[in-house]
Amino acid sequence: QVQLVESGGGLVQAGGSLRLSCATSGSVLSINLMGWYRQAPGKQRELVATISRGGSTRYADSVKGRFTISRDNAKNTVYLQMNSLKPEDTAVYYCNYNGVDSQRRYYSDLWGQGTQVTVSS
Repeated sequence: QVQLVESGGGLVQAGGSLRLSCATSGSVLSINLMGWYRQAPGKQRELVATISRGGSTRYADSVKGRFTISRDNAKNTVYLQMNSLKPEDTAVYYCNYNGVDSQRRYYSDLWGQGTQVTVSS
C-alpha cells in the first residue's frame, strides 16, 4: 500500500520560509497528481497547490508568487517551498496523492497525516 509521510512544518515568523516534504512509501507505480491542501481552525480544507504527472502546476490565488510546488520523480516526493509567509498561512498542511500502486490499486484521494505550520506576526 502507498502511504504519505509529511515533514517540514513548524513555527516561523511572518516573512520567513518553510519547506514541506511529502514522501511516498510503498510500491508506487504511477502518480497522476499530487498536491498540498491546508486546513485552518474552524475552516474547511482548501487547495494550496497541485502538480500533475506532466508537471503542470496549479496554485490557490492566496499563495501565488509565494509558494512553489515541485517534485523529485526518482524519489516520488513532492515539496512545497513557502516564502514570505503570513499569519493567515497558519494551518495544518496535508499532502494528497492520486495514482496507482504496483498491485494496480487506484488511489483517488490518499491523504497524509498533516503537518502543522504556524506563522507568528
